[in-house]
Amino acid sequence: MRNYASLLPLFFSFILFFVAQIHCADNTFAPSFYSEEIYKELENLASLLNKDIKAGLGFCIKDVNKDWEEAFDFKGRLDFVDSCVKKKGDFRDTICTAAEIRYYFHGFLDQGLSSSNYVKPNKNCNLTSWVSGCEPGWSCSAGKNVDLKKDVKDIPFRTDKCQPCCEGFFCPQGLTCMIPCPLGSYCPLAKLNNATGMCDPYSYQIPQGETNHTCGSADIWSGVVNNSDIFCSPGSYCPTTTRKVSCDSGYYCRMGSTHQNPCSKLSSCNPNTSNQNMHAYGALLIVALSTLLIFIYNCSDQVLVTRERRKAKSREAAARQVRETVQARERWKVAREVAKKGRAGFGEQLSRTFSRKKSVKQPDPLKVSGQAKQGTGDTFLPTNPQNSSSMHEESSTAPKGKNKEPTNLTKMLNSLENDPHGNEGFNLQIGDKNIKKQMLKGKNLHTQSQILRYAYGQIEKEKAQQEKNKNLTFSGVISMATEGEVRTRPVIEVAFKDLTLTLKGKRKHLLRCVSGKLMPGRVSAVMGPSGAGKTTFLSALAGKARGCTMTGSILINGKSESIHCYQKIIGFVPQDDIVHGNLTVEENLRFSARCRLSADMPKPDKVLIVERVIESLGLQAIRDSLVGTVEKRGISGGQRKRVNVGMEMVMEPSLLILDEPTTGLDSASSTLLLKALRREALEGVNICMVLHQPSYTLFRMFDDIIFLAKGGLTAYHGPVKKVEEYFAGIGINVPDRVNPPDHFIDILEGLVKPSGSVTHQQLPVRWMLHNSYPVPPDMLHFADQIAASSSSSPSQNAHDVTKGTDEAVYQSFAGEFWEDMKSNVQMRRDHIEATFLKTKDLSNRRTPGVARQYRYYLGRICKQTLREGKSQAVDYLLLLVAGAILGTLTKVNDETFGSLGYTYTVIAVSLLCKIAALRSFSLDKLQYWRESASGISNLAHFLAKDSIDLFNTIIKPVVYLSMFYFFSNPRSSFASNYVVLLCLVYCVSGMAYAIAIYFEPAPAQLWSVLLPVVMTLIANQKRDTLFMKILVKLCYPNWALEAFIIANAERYTGVWLITRCSSLMNNGYNVSDWPLCLIALIFYGIIARVVAFFCLLITQKK
Repeated sequence: MRNYASLLPLFFSFILFFVAQIHCADNTFAPSFYSEEIYKELENLASLLNKDIKAGLGFCIKDVNKDWEEAFDFKGRLDFVDSCVKKKGDFRDTICTAAEIRYYFHGFLDQGLSSSNYVKPNKNCNLTSWVSGCEPGWSCSAGKNVDLKKDVKDIPFRTDKCQPCCEGFFCPQGLTCMIPCPLGSYCPLAKLNNATGMCDPYSYQIPQGETNHTCGSADIWSGVVNNSDIFCSPGSYCPTTTRKVSCDSGYYCRMGSTHQNPCSKLSSCNPNTSNQNMHAYGALLIVALSTLLIFIYNCSDQVLVTRERRKAKSREAAARQVRETVQARERWKVAREVAKKGRAGFGEQLSRTFSRKKSVKQPDPLKVSGQAKQGTGDTFLPTNPQNSSSMHEESSTAPKGKNKEPTNLTKMLNSLENDPHGNEGFNLQIGDKNIKKQMLKGKNLHTQSQILRYAYGQIEKEKAQQEKNKNLTFSGVISMATEGEVRTRPVIEVAFKDLTLTLKGKRKHLLRCVSGKLMPGRVSAVMGPSGAGKTTFLSALAGKARGCTMTGSILINGKSESIHCYQKIIGFVPQDDIVHGNLTVEENLRFSARCRLSADMPKPDKVLIVERVIESLGLQAIRDSLVGTVEKRGISGGQRKRVNVGMEMVMEPSLLILDEPTTGLDSASSTLLLKALRREALEGVNICMVLHQPSYTLFRMFDDIIFLAKGGLTAYHGPVKKVEEYFAGIGINVPDRVNPPDHFIDILEGLVKPSGSVTHQQLPVRWMLHNSYPVPPDMLHFADQIAASSSSSPSQNAHDVTKGTDEAVYQSFAGEFWEDMKSNVQMRRDHIEATFLKTKDLSNRRTPGVARQYRYYLGRICKQTLREGKSQAVDYLLLLVAGAILGTLTKVNDETFGSLGYTYTVIAVSLLCKIAALRSFSLDKLQYWRESASGISNLAHFLAKDSIDLFNTIIKPVVYLSMFYFFSNPRSSFASNYVVLLCLVYCVSGMAYAIAIYFEPAPAQLWSVLLPVVMTLIANQKRDTLFMKILVKLCYPNWALEAFIIANAERYTGVWLITRCSSLMNNGYNVSDWPLCLIALIFYGIIARVVAFFCLLITQKK
């Protein structure tokens, strides 16, 4: 700052030298000879010091010519010069030289910008020499030795011809020369106030005892904080430095104005007012924006509702057409069979069959839901031409009905009657081999109506073929439905041997010595008491077990390969129903299908898969219903569970793992779900699920069963048909009227004691012995008990069990704490390693890339945002209210350039925008973890979220400034304030992403509140040490405040230049750093987003 202070006098010397550019705008006025000479000499001095001013005052003056023209462009304002010439004649010898101006302002700034109005002692004014010109408002002549054309380094002697300072100039105390006042100032001759002895309006006294000493002009020009005597008063404007005019009605004049500003249309301005009254504008804007926000609050999701209604009508039309085609086919089949058998009364029967009377409306199972009517599926052959002609003759004799427009069904029947060999009327032609080649393939369909008709027609074919042959495999059904283009799924066989999972850092086994095999095309169930490790077993098979040490082997298709190599064709249904509550059932399923099915698969085939899953899971009636959240109720729990399963079924997995899919379902829903899974198994899908207390009917629908005992040990693994036989062979029989799986689980839990010498602790060992598996050493005593069971009592067996299992190793608290710490660190390392694990892809499926998934995410997030329009409206309303309140309470202070209001703005906008941005990633963490684990792109998810939030980033500054800007009424432009606020919102939104992803919701909100407040307080601290300078620069509010203040300070020109430079110097700001501040805020936002994305990758559900 001292360096700036030493150079700052150069800046003020240019104040004087710029007067050299003064010209008369009015050609009728001819300046005096002395005025012309003064202009020429001052012009030469300006050229001498221009370079020094640029080098020394660049921190507060960006464009020297522009700023000083606004301060000293006296075109048409030369009355004060000519007035001084008339009084003093040639007064060049009384004008301050460059050396004097440097000395004055250097001393003035050297005192720390205090309110003192005198300079340091010099050769003219000191303790031994104090002439009249040293008094405030007076000046003296330097004689003819002063040459303003030269850059004189020393202060000249001024002791002669001391006179009052001319109006339009100011003469500092302690300096015997004159300096012209800048534009925006009012420097008339002072008048002596006899009552106070002061020279008004400058408040300086004349020396006592000198009767000939009168009041002169102004005595000081400094910052408005120190002395505002020469500033043109608020409510008035000063077209020249010697004339002040009151502001008219309809105009407002700020302090230091050179002209009056017109009020805006919706504001009011009384005479002599310094600011326009914006209350009417504010009230009107609040009403308008509030009305808009209320509309958004109540009708934001109506767009989606209308769109879904239109799509439902399209589905209804497609379903109706499929139903009518099926009905026509069935009727034609009946007629054909009658014609073939040659029954009597053929004509009467045919007439009844093809009657044009409107048939009774059948229930429409395909309406809206897409479920087709059951059909037979038989193909029909061309009929005898004679029979056809007989049919035509019989039909032509039938009585005509009423004159009504024939329906589509009637048109199809008429076509069949006229040309039985033709294909007209059968657009879908279910089961007709004669026109199979003419059908549109799925990849050739384009319109939504064609796609829906194609999907419903294929579903109808599948149902027809299943009805025809109950033993037909599902692969065969698909083969017929796709016209021979069979999409086979890769087969996944999972074999595991001695699978053992142990918690790292501890000696607790979660699974132990589990061996077996899961075969393709079979449905396996995992059952056991609570804590037996059922979910852990499925997680281990799916490669999701973290924080555990795994021993044993898992073979995929007989090879020791990672299960992650087949991630794209493995479906994992979590125990919790993790679905998007603000999406409909169909939207959840369709998004999963789009992102996880093959990118090469045509859209109609993807629609067919989704429709097939909706039908098989019984979700037709709720397909357009929102799933629901905690705050907003949606579908039932059982329906939500089926949607949870359907999200994995739509991606056509080869291995499907389900964790308790029937929990919360009634028996009918459970049976429906299992039938759908069995259909998947018929196509070769390997299905394994955890099950709790199934009914006997449901239990018999499984192919294989795995019973796990406590400790993660296998008690049985084999076909369901042989489980009762196995347990009966070891003495455990199922009582009458008892569900076998419930009975076996009660025994494994220890709630029911089996008869004889069998104990529930021995069951895993008995299974090992039964299959000749090795028995762990610590369980050999159970094998001895089994061998000696005939001679041992149950009580002794129990005693031995206690003796063999209650051994424990006790550690000290410090040792146990250290083991827990190591376990947590190892678990975190496992999470990170699993996140960045790279494996080869053996799934033979190319899913959509990042760009296409990004597009899918955009569509989904747009829908979610529209449905969450109420929260968005509340965010905007809060910003609106905050802008109005802060703008009213913190009107811009000219002394500080509105720094207080901008400080509150940074805090308020940071708080509101951060808390709102938390919702982007904190509300759907579980859904993201599920999608990420299934292979959906993390980058597409993050970029889509950020892209949608850019809308808020653009709109929120407008909402806030629409109130704050017009109520606080700063001098900076609306555009400059908007750009700064836009960069600020972008910055804080990125920080909110990182906070929301890394922290839980409660601490995330706390951090979002603390960070902007604490960092803004730090940004306003003094930069007196190197540490504080660095710390302040690291705080983003510092850059926002600097940008706001610079944008506002640039509008303070003329008499405000000293105030601008003083304020910027005290705060350490540079007027040229405004673009740098914006770049810094954007850089902070980008870095915060990079950190947030990294946290998104490493932060997974534990």
